[in-house]
Amino acid sequence: MCLLDLAMDSIFTTRESGGGYKLKNGIEFHLYINTAPCGDARIFSPHEENSPIDKHPNRSSRGQLRTKIESGEGTIPVKGTTIQTWDGIIQGERLLTMSCSDKICRWNVLGLQGALLSHFIEPVYLKTIVLGSLMKETHLHRAICGRIEPTLQGLPPPYLLSRPAMLRMSNLEVRQPQKAPSFAVIWAKDFEAPEIVNTLMGKPDIGTSVVSKQSLATRFATICGQLSSISGINKLPATYAEAKWSMSRYNVAKERLLEAFKKAQLGSWVSKPMEQDTFGIKPSY
Repeated sequence: MCLLDLAMDSIFTTRESGGGYKLKNGIEFHLYINTAPCGDARIFSPHEENSPIDKHPNRSSRGQLRTKIESGEGTIPVKGTTIQTWDGIIQGERLLTMSCSDKICRWNVLGLQGALLSHFIEPVYLKTIVLGSLMKETHLHRAICGRIEPTLQGLPPPYLLSRPAMLRMSNLEVRQPQKAPSFAVIWAKDFEAPEIVNTLMGKPDIGTSVVSKQSLATRFATICGQLSSISGINKLPATYAEAKWSMSRYNVAKERLLEAFKKAQLGSWVSKPMEQDTFGIKPSY
């Protein structure tokens, strides 16, 4: 099936300003999480009341960027270097990943679509975030948008600071403390079967994950030059990194976000080794 055959079923429509696409009216994205996202949204006393006012707003832990450590549990505040090296990882350094709270905050500025899709579509923002347990409204709001409200400036349109509605389940989930499972399930409409990913290896037991950088780059290469774009891209970049960096507006918005964290004295975003993005890309027909 060619790309044009999918137009009638698409959730996107063409932009009035020309070039690229945007969500159709009435299409919304909602995020459900069975508990408070790790990181800043979960840094509170388990006995703390669910008050709309933070009784200890000046505690140094409030709003700090935090990282998860490979094979570890929980998060720690960002300290020291914010750049990880490929040779360091190869020699045994444990990989650092930004917390879920930090990633959601990033989505609320840059959108869910990432740099590659930003070539073709306007930012896609969450309408609501629903928690199944451990919801403290004050802490969740701070974590996902409130902590950068005073310092976020100069976003290029159509990027903005989204403030999704925060909701909780009427029947709260009962969760028992336990170590996270060693697998993840990925499923989407039209999948023949769910994909099971080994979380220790970051990939399925056989083949490559549908959400791996390699798979996403291949899909990008397949549509590059075939779809109307916002960026005006019409030639396939040589590498995955080049494809990401050639979307200038997205990267300007990203820089403004990282500056906002620094201005608020909340730490610096920890980047993954640059070598992981330097692979070549080509379409798969």
